[in-house]
Formats: sequence, C-alpha cells, structure tokens
Amino acid sequence: MKKDIILAGVGGQGILSIAAVIGMATLNSGLKLKQAEVHGMSQRGGDVHSNLRISDREIHSDLIPYGQADLIISVEPMESLRYLPWLAKEGWLITNSTPHVNIPDYPDMEEVKREIGAVKQHVLINADQIAKDFGSARSANMVILGAASPWLGIDYTAFENAVRRIFGSKGETIVNQNLKALEAGKSFAMAHHS
Repeated sequence: MKKDIILAGVGGQGILSIAAVIGMATLNSGLKLKQAEVHGMSQRGGDVHSNLRISDREIHSDLIPYGQADLIISVEPMESLRYLPWLAKEGWLITNSTPHVNIPDYPDMEEVKREIGAVKQHVLINADQIAKDFGSARSANMVILGAASPWLGIDYTAFENAVRRIFGSKGETIVNQNLKALEAGKSFAMAHHS
C-alpha cells in the first residue's frame, strides 16, 4: 500500500489539523508516514501545503515528485489548481468549492470550477456550507477530510479515532462536531464523485 497526498489551502483553514488526523490514523493503522510542511504566511492567508507519504514499506523521501500524487486534498479551490502538476493521471482531486478571496486578482470562480471539472476524478464540495448547516463553520476542514477518506486506503474508523484523540482535550461537543463533519464529507463524496 502506498499513498502520496498533497494537502493545500491558505493559513487558518485547518490544513495542519487535517495532516494531524491523517498522520495519527496512519500510524494507528500500522503504516509508515513521512510528512513535509510549508506554512507560508499562514497568519495572513498565505499558501499552506503539506506532502504526506503513506506506505506499508519504508519511505525514503518526504517530497512527492511531479505527476505522482494519488490525492490532492484542498480546502481552497484555487490552491487545488496550483498543485495539479503533482497529481498522477489516475489521481483524485478533493476540493472545497468555497473560495478564500485574499488577492485582488482572484480568478473567476466559474473558470476555477471548469478547471477542477476537467480533472478526470474529482470531488467538488461546498464544505463551508455543509459545516455551517450543522452549526460548526470551523469544521469545514473535517468535511474535506471526510470527502477524501474513501480514497486514502485507511479504514474509516481510524479517522474517527484520530479525531477523538486530537480534539478530545477541547471537549465532547467539539469532538462530536468534527465527527459529524467527517461523516458529512464522506457521505457527500460517495454520492457525488466523478
């Protein structure tokens, strides 16, 4: 088993929380993990991305070569397009449809959606709205992770357990909100993937 994953978004969207949940789920599943993070200007809405490499064998590098990523998981649609050169031909793009307009010349969203739609295997999900619908706007990142979970090659319960451990110190309400977000994303992806 081998999965190469690029996480993408902008500062403040919870990319590092997604990486932490995937990392814990990976290690608790007896798999190996290498990770490289770039935090960018996270406090100013700058580019944040992370390379995650998961395998049942030793991993020699934490960087994913061009054209080799099995998944791009993005919390921001334009940021997902930035990493398309890394996506393998049969790879999956899982991205939020809600833009984080932090630059004056942000591209037209219809054009961004067309480019996302041109990717053979993709899930375009309004994670922000789904999270808001059950009263937890800050859980959009877990909606995105849930949407990606069917293609990560790890048992779904490992993600649930990782959410419980990572968010446990914040209380049961936060844990349950994140678990609902995870499930909502997974359900959407299973019903709407291309």
